[in-house]
Amino acid sequence: MKAVRIAAVAAALLTLVALSGVARPEGASSAATADAPTGITVAGTGAVTAAPDTATVGFGVLTRGRTAVEALNANGAEARRMIAALVAAGIDRTDLRTDVVSLSPQTSEDGESIVGYTAVNSVTAKLRKLERVGAVIDAAVAAGANQVSGPALESSDREKLYRKALEAAVADAREKAQSLAAASGRSLGRVQNVVESSYNAPVAMEAKAADAAAPTPIEPGTQEIQAVVTVTFALQ
Repeated sequence: MKAVRIAAVAAALLTLVALSGVARPEGASSAATADAPTGITVAGTGAVTAAPDTATVGFGVLTRGRTAVEALNANGAEARRMIAALVAAGIDRTDLRTDVVSLSPQTSEDGESIVGYTAVNSVTAKLRKLERVGAVIDAAVAAGANQVSGPALESSDREKLYRKALEAAVADAREKAQSLAAASGRSLGRVQNVVESSYNAPVAMEAKAADAAAPTPIEPGTQEIQAVVTVTFALQ
């Protein structure tokens, strides 16, 4: 009876060992699959080039006076002449915005006493016809503007152009991912995640007012609107 039991136990152990040996390769294969990368993340860049069609220019007048009232009154008169000249040059009042009105004391070299006051009034003008920028600058300076900044040139369709740049950036990311997937013996799957990384705004140009006898030259050139995205694709 004992011999029968021992034989049965031995047979069960042999069966268990055999089954264990069969299961091990499957477990190794499953672990290898779990460790394989399931996605790939790449950065894509897209750019659209366009000619600007609008300009923003800052104009200001700076005046000095012995008293605060004298400086501010003189400044107000100069600012009104400057604004009238801008309107006469074709700038709609809805495209004019006051940026700064300031009044500050000027002190002596030792800083002990006030010797006068400086007043500033500046406005920003949006020009929708680039061919008029130079003439508008000249008109403002002739009317008393002694501060000019800009022009900041941009496209009125900037947001639309940026969306096109985003589309190009995603397409660029897909091409890169396809190359990487093919090199690793995999195929590209669906998009898992997209992140907008950055936006490069057009760079403002600087212009200086020339003598009234010579029109101020303005060259609009072209601008590149760029978009960068980070995209994660599934791997198959």
